[in-house]
Amino acid sequence: MTERQIRLFGDPVLRSASDPIVVKPGDPKLLALAEDLVDSVKLPGRAGVAAPQIGVGLRAFSYNVDGEVGYVFNPVLEVSGEPEDVDEGCLSVPGFSFPRSRYPFARVTGVDAHGAEVVLEGDGLMAQALQHECDHLDGKLYVEGLAPEIKREALRAIRQSDWFAARAS
Repeated sequence: MTERQIRLFGDPVLRSASDPIVVKPGDPKLLALAEDLVDSVKLPGRAGVAAPQIGVGLRAFSYNVDGEVGYVFNPVLEVSGEPEDVDEGCLSVPGFSFPRSRYPFARVTGVDAHGAEVVLEGDGLMAQALQHECDHLDGKLYVEGLAPEIKREALRAIRQSDWFAARAS
């Protein structure tokens, strides 16, 4: 398929909870979605792309962490450990990163386009990416989880960015 354009902060699809996917093994539409997600995450500097970021309101995301690339449908997130601040950015909020509290370990279970179980787990960047992408599927951007004083600073900076101003005009 193809790399899809990333939706930016302010797009309504990013604020809506995604619908579960009814997996029919081998469904061409689901195979195409999986391929688009994987093609979209393969670009340098991308750790994950959620379906809403490419304009699709379904519970799916792709990942590209430490050379491991793939996708998962209907992910269920489990986290553990004591939350810690990590520097985080988002393709839908380009050019910014802010400290965000995340759990140090995360595990996601879901399925692929054929109905086979997918289990992803890890710490560090993988844990952060799994939490970040699952937030997207719940209609939440990472800036919503920032500490209040950092969130105010972040939203101010975003509203003053060139790409945000271009969207408003």
